[in-house]
Amino acid sequence: MGHAHDHDLHAPGHVHAPASIGKAFAIGIALNLAFVLIEAGYGIVANSMALLADAGHNLSDVLGLVVAWLAAVLSNRPPSRRYTFGLKSSTILAALFNAVFLLVAVGAIGWEAILRLFRPEAVAGETVIVVAAIGILINGITAWLFVSGSKSDLNIRGAYLHMVSDAAVSAGVVLAGLAILYTGWLWLDPVVSLVIVGVIVWGTWSLLRESLAMSLHAVPPGLDSAAVRALLEKQPGVQAVHDLHIWPMSTTDIALTAHLLIPSGHPGDAFLMHLSEELRAHHGIGHVTLQVETDPATTCVLESDNVV
Repeated sequence: MGHAHDHDLHAPGHVHAPASIGKAFAIGIALNLAFVLIEAGYGIVANSMALLADAGHNLSDVLGLVVAWLAAVLSNRPPSRRYTFGLKSSTILAALFNAVFLLVAVGAIGWEAILRLFRPEAVAGETVIVVAAIGILINGITAWLFVSGSKSDLNIRGAYLHMVSDAAVSAGVVLAGLAILYTGWLWLDPVVSLVIVGVIVWGTWSLLRESLAMSLHAVPPGLDSAAVRALLEKQPGVQAVHDLHIWPMSTTDIALTAHLLIPSGHPGDAFLMHLSEELRAHHGIGHVTLQVETDPATTCVLESDNVV
């Protein structure tokens, strides 16, 4: 029986967030926190539900950015005796938190908009337009800071979606302000808020679904577990593969464990290292643990797919 590890996580097909992401978080938090204070103040002065909704949404995003940044920092902590994988999975928890928090925030906004729909109130359209337009600029700049990392890291993607949704909210608020200014239709303010809520929920659902799946150790999206099994089974001398597990260690790191039955005897370290390289190159799996079994007559207690 043999055992092999591959700890090199910087593999082809395996991408980490850019090193400058900490600076992006700092700039994003500072810009949005300052804007929240300004927008909330003008929202009260202008008596605009849409503007206050936008400020509330921006405040939730500030918290979301703080959580995502903290998770990104914690994920780089080295392993310890208690946390043998380090704190890499904190990025998954952050993505899940951001998805849930965003849905709760827009739920509160939606409820207030429904109440305002039945009790329309006068809104200062000019103030709403100017403040919301500034919001589009700030949220657009912040979203741009996270574009590159959002393509490969679910945690960064959560932060990116927060900023994009904020820009959408602000754009809707501008449209509502213009319409109210020229038509006097006060009911447009809460209606636009409800439309924006629907758009945000639709865009956040995939983040919630993927982060929840990751937190339950599902095979990462885009990775074909059947293809991974086929790669293992076609290796020279391998008669059977069992106890195959593939799960995300973080929003960027993937781990695999498997038992290989090789009756001809242990194939040696070179074989195991080569197979680890294959898994890295073709499937982006950077943390590989393989156990070799050589006696077909000896039944492994983990051989059944129903046993973990």
